[in-house]
Amino acid sequence: MVLGRWNVGVCESFLDNRTNAGAMCRSRWSGWGGGLVKAGLAVALMAGAAGTAVAESLDADDAFLPSPVRSVSTVPTNGDVNPYGVAFVPDSFNTGAGPLKHGDILVSNFNNAKNLQGTGTTIVRISSSGPATTFFAGKAPLGLSTALGTLRAGFVVVGNSPTADGTSATATAGSLLVINNRGKLIQTFKNAWIQGPWDMALVDGGDWAKAFITNDLTGTVSRLDFKVSAGGLTLVSAKTIASGYVHRGDPVTLFVSPTGLVYNSRLDVLYVASTGDNAVFAVRHAAERTDDGGKGNLVYEDDVHLHGALAMAQAPNGHLLVANNDGINPDAKQPSEIVEFTLEGQFVKQLSVDPAQGGAFGLAVRTTQDTAVFAAVDDNTATLLIWTLNEDLDTERGSGR
Repeated sequence: MVLGRWNVGVCESFLDNRTNAGAMCRSRWSGWGGGLVKAGLAVALMAGAAGTAVAESLDADDAFLPSPVRSVSTVPTNGDVNPYGVAFVPDSFNTGAGPLKHGDILVSNFNNAKNLQGTGTTIVRISSSGPATTFFAGKAPLGLSTALGTLRAGFVVVGNSPTADGTSATATAGSLLVINNRGKLIQTFKNAWIQGPWDMALVDGGDWAKAFITNDLTGTVSRLDFKVSAGGLTLVSAKTIASGYVHRGDPVTLFVSPTGLVYNSRLDVLYVASTGDNAVFAVRHAAERTDDGGKGNLVYEDDVHLHGALAMAQAPNGHLLVANNDGINPDAKQPSEIVEFTLEGQFVKQLSVDPAQGGAFGLAVRTTQDTAVFAAVDDNTATLLIWTLNEDLDTERGSGR
């Protein structure tokens, strides 16, 4: 994660309960209820006494308030529901002549129109305005999971964890699908290291890529190393780098297994959210290790705020964000929560994406020089919630220095 202009020392919490659905980043210019608000008020009063000196130093586009949360249906024309994976199309992505634009959001659907788990076949594209459109429509049997990512060469990679009837009893090992920038399937990878790809952290090196995958059938984490060219991906090697996580079929959530992954390239650490263990672990030397590191080191265990740790993402301030499935250690007073915590395992904040349990799942964050965009699905309503957070105000300008 490249922090860019985001100041980790001041951006204490990425999540804030002041928006309708609860998310806002306390960046260098915000600071709800803290010293920065008091300082900003003092500056405003000084400006009022001295005319409009500070106001004139700021552009009209330097908004203080965040954009309202945007809610977009993720249901495509074929009726697929249960949105799982979320991925942004980065500025480095080769869009070619396809429909994708930089900044678009992709969402994979896990259920079909009959709401059978592991039968969804579509990925929808959500642009900066308007309804979702279908980017990819595959052929059954498919069950497109939370494992969703993009490569700058112009490829979308998605996990396929299918069932025959919506139950874990008929689940198969599945595959990884490679889709080009026009929405066409060009490759399918199946092997012993892909055993129900439940989620994924995709590391993009330009002419190479590493796909870290959680497997719902085996409770393991695999690393697949690829060469990347204009024609697609070539598998170079594959290893099991972590194992021993709780994994089982479940009549409600389909599987309880390791799920969310975040890779920190600076530390060479892979963070793993294990739903059944209700905890987050750190696997060291993840990019190069050739042995199985077991569960790794325990990073975050919190029975007050964790209720089935699920999909994960990293915030611009370096904190980790983890969704909860509410199937483990449930608390009706904390439904559909996304929890923010530090890399040292300290709880920071949480927000609810739905008043009922079971709504939180896939989430992603995109940062640019000026903004952060936070996107999270609500499975209960088959929608994607999107917050755009302006970070263009500069502390030094705001203080008049």
